[in-house]
Amino acid sequence: MRRRGRGASSAAYGLVVLALAACGTTPAPAGDHVTVLAAASLTEAFEQLATDFEATHPGTSVEVSFGSSATLVQQVNQGAPAEVIALAGESAAKPLDRAAVKASTTFATNVLEIAVPPDNPAGVASIDDLDRPGLKVVLCAPSVPCGQAADATFASAGVSPSVVSREVDVKATLSKVRLGEADAAVVYHSDVVAAGDVVRGVAIPAAVNTTLRYPIITLSDDPTARSFVEFVVSDRGAATLRSLGFGTP
Repeated sequence: MRRRGRGASSAAYGLVVLALAACGTTPAPAGDHVTVLAAASLTEAFEQLATDFEATHPGTSVEVSFGSSATLVQQVNQGAPAEVIALAGESAAKPLDRAAVKASTTFATNVLEIAVPPDNPAGVASIDDLDRPGLKVVLCAPSVPCGQAADATFASAGVSPSVVSREVDVKATLSKVRLGEADAAVVYHSDVVAAGDVVRGVAIPAAVNTTLRYPIITLSDDPTARSFVEFVVSDRGAATLRSLGFGTP
């Protein structure tokens, strides 16, 4: 799991207070903090969203921990302190203790994509190529959303891939291609976008692909937590998500 956290300086706070006052926007009280748990596929997006939120809400700090959706839900159910959780797919939220949920809304969508090395030495051109004998394919574990979505997509396509390993989350899955340990991995489109020229994406036809709808769930009545969720679902938050390969509702 990755963590980040950053606060604003008092000088910066004063400057932004004046700017926000001129716009008719009231900043959050100084010292406010929100702890967010987010699916691994949201790493780049939520690092940016957290930074932008802190900049536009002086005096606040956002700490984000990333991991597989299944692990994060389990942590919340076991009492891990968090005010917000964002998951890869609505099915991932089903095991979440409903008593902990204050509010939930869909804020992003994602689809699967095949990631291959930049030079694509195995010549993977479509999902049908993934059951070629000898091809090394890596998927997410079947207990996490990207693994479940991959299994559903392969069933729809009638393809039985040559799977050499199944990883704990989508970032670990993608790393197998980046390290040259796999010919192809099935990850999210957003992960291919975030990886830049380190990998190449091979699209999966919409007719067999799986679309995931990402929920963001408020676990607290804390006003800073509510403000962060509002920021994520705002036009600015949606623009950030789209720039990193997500769809938005």
